[in-house]
Amino acid sequence: MNALVIDDEVLVRRFVGAVLREEGWTVSEAASAEEAFGMLHEKDWTVVFCDVVLGGADGFSVLKRFKEELPQTKVVLMTGHGSASGALDATAYGAYDYLLKPFGMEDLQSLSRAIRERILQRQEQLLDTATTKARGYQSDITLIGRSAAFIEVMKQVGRMAATNLPVLLMGESGTGKEVVASAIHRRSSRANQPFVAVNCGAIPADLIESELFGHMKGSFTGADRDRRGLWEEADGGTVFLDEITETSLAFQVKLLRALQEGEVRRVGSNRTDRVDVRVIAASNRDVDVEVKAGRFRQDLFYRLNVVTIVLPPLRERTEDILPLAQRFVEEVYALNPTVRFAPDSLELLERYPWPGNIRELENAIVRAAALCDGTIRVEDLPERVRGYQSNSSLASPSSKVNSVNKDEWLPLAEVEARYVARVLEHTRGNKQAAARLLQVDRKTVERILKRHQSRAMASEAR
Repeated sequence: MNALVIDDEVLVRRFVGAVLREEGWTVSEAASAEEAFGMLHEKDWTVVFCDVVLGGADGFSVLKRFKEELPQTKVVLMTGHGSASGALDATAYGAYDYLLKPFGMEDLQSLSRAIRERILQRQEQLLDTATTKARGYQSDITLIGRSAAFIEVMKQVGRMAATNLPVLLMGESGTGKEVVASAIHRRSSRANQPFVAVNCGAIPADLIESELFGHMKGSFTGADRDRRGLWEEADGGTVFLDEITETSLAFQVKLLRALQEGEVRRVGSNRTDRVDVRVIAASNRDVDVEVKAGRFRQDLFYRLNVVTIVLPPLRERTEDILPLAQRFVEEVYALNPTVRFAPDSLELLERYPWPGNIRELENAIVRAAALCDGTIRVEDLPERVRGYQSNSSLASPSSKVNSVNKDEWLPLAEVEARYVARVLEHTRGNKQAAARLLQVDRKTVERILKRHQSRAMASEAR
């Protein structure tokens, strides 16, 4: 339970901080909005107590910034110049409360306990919701990303979740098509109904009809009882047909009928049953090309192709590699709770093309995290990744000496500053997180940046 107290009056900060510590909070202090912005991502702030009138940016600026970047954080504005319009603005902009100075210890204690109780209630609600909806479904781990291409895809996914339309997902193997399908289902009106995933490429052609639509006893050798198909199991929910282009043309005819009529017929039966399912299909091939080659029915393609979402390969989402890798490390924290990345391993992760996409990245990171000594270095990565480094010209600067103009070489301090700036981009300006990745303390990061700024200013002056 982390609290941040922001006030340019040191006595107020100390008073509020002391009361909150007595209430069991871990308290940090800031004397200005600018100082608070620098601490924005240092901790998972539960509550922020902020004075409205500060030396620089005011409390409303703090409220706006924290609500944008940390929407779950409760912000309490404190003021010695309270007004009805101020209270209206504060609550309208998302403040948890508007506290008038002077206030006493009991006011703070009462507010602290109310916030704690509200948070505990919310956690219980979220746990109940997660237990109900997420049971049996994949997590959204591979939906992590901040690249423009992936964000656009997620916008499409969000819009489709609110509809009941068929969706066709296209993308290379390992790009997370099943996870996206599951995400669409769990954000739809069918969320409390079954999500059934079928890998069409893994089921023999002569068994897929029975697997999906069921069969009657005696309809073929080995059919010793009546059996419901996966289509019926998903009634009211969603069926995800992965690798749909691996199915035969004969089966595609029957699949088309199920989609058009909303009913299925078990193998060996003369009766049809109404089944309400939403279909999400996926393929790692270009389905349009498969249609033109005669390997996929055009009418089925048109039926599935109401909305097509193309998932970009990981090599086109290099900005997402670091956040994904960090998340995969968290998955094995139980094995090694202090895992971090060496700078050269991070650079290699971003340069490697990842032909297996997110699935390959996950396997590589989980393996490295389990085997490393606390820091994932190049030698901890799989051989195929290390081999890419040895074949890369970036890994062999001596091979480029004759082709590089001497004027292109940079001073070591400049390289150092640029690398720190690059890491800060990955951490979105969070110096503490950058320091952890660089394996130095935060002050070292700040000194490098200041030296770089001083050199830049001196250069401009000349």
